[in-house]
Amino acid sequence: MGILNKILTAFRGGATEVGQSIVDANSTRIFEQEIRDAERHLNKAKRDLTEVMAKEMQAGREIDSLKRSIAEHEGYATQALAQNNEGLALEVAAKIAELEQALGEQQGANDSFSANATRLKNLVKQTERQLADYQRQLSMVKTTDSVQKATASISSSFADSNSKLMNAKESLERIKARQQAFDDKLKAAETLEADNSDNSLQAKLQAAGIGETKQSAQSVLDRLKAKN
Repeated sequence: MGILNKILTAFRGGATEVGQSIVDANSTRIFEQEIRDAERHLNKAKRDLTEVMAKEMQAGREIDSLKRSIAEHEGYATQALAQNNEGLALEVAAKIAELEQALGEQQGANDSFSANATRLKNLVKQTERQLADYQRQLSMVKTTDSVQKATASISSSFADSNSKLMNAKESLERIKARQQAFDDKLKAAETLEADNSDNSLQAKLQAAGIGETKQSAQSVLDRLKAKN
């Protein structure tokens, strides 16, 4: 049973390592998606905030209406008292008490809406600043990731190109060596042919002043003068 538990523990450890490697391989994509999720939540929070602010405005209008109504009924009560009509004045006073209770409730609701709206506004601003910072960080992360991939690709390509350049250099050297060998053979054949020809021998004799020599134009002219 102990061995089985160890095997299961090892399996869970391996699964954790695989999960971590997947997260690391997709960390930039995950970060970007988390930012998009946060933006959606922020937009929903803004919509909720507008509803809270709208209710605050409604409560404010209701408070103003209740205050006007209270002031109006206080005037009625004063007029009733001026007419010594305490029964009517008492009814009006009861209405005023009802209105004042409603005013207190509306004021409490308005204060609550106002406090929540202020808190939500601060949270929205804070979240917007945080998201803006994350957007900048994401841009830098993407740029860094692209540069690192480009660097890795260049390094790999450079290593491959070095190997290919070495192979190309060896091929070029073999071509040059083959061409040089062909030229050497051709020159050797020409030299051998020149050494074995009669023209070569005559040229050597003439250069040594042996045998027939070509007459120059001056020698011919001197010979003709001598005849005359």
